[in-house]
Amino acid sequence: MAKAEIFAGVCGFSTKVEAQKNDNGVHLEITSECAAIQKLAQELSEVEPFQEISTRRGMPRSLEMGHKYCTHAACPVPVGIIKAVEIAAGLALPKDVEIKLTK
Repeated sequence: MAKAEIFAGVCGFSTKVEAQKNDNGVHLEITSECAAIQKLAQELSEVEPFQEISTRRGMPRSLEMGHKYCTHAACPVPVGIIKAVEIAAGLALPKDVEIKLTK
């Protein structure tokens, strides 16, 4: 199992992702304070890992659902979901990512 805690930034919302590999792909449990991500979570409960990690097989479902439900294009949650899927599927090692913003 892989877990991701995503703190989206100035909106103040946090999201937790639990990704568990199974026979059908990766099962997702997503909980969030954000209403848009809650809607995304209702529709995105199972993904195929190889579809998620590459745009060569079409758009990853996590990004599709982000486009469908998130009104903020820079929302980091869809990418955080993909990172958790990669780890759960054994396609990446767990390593924190960072975006540092300054003005």
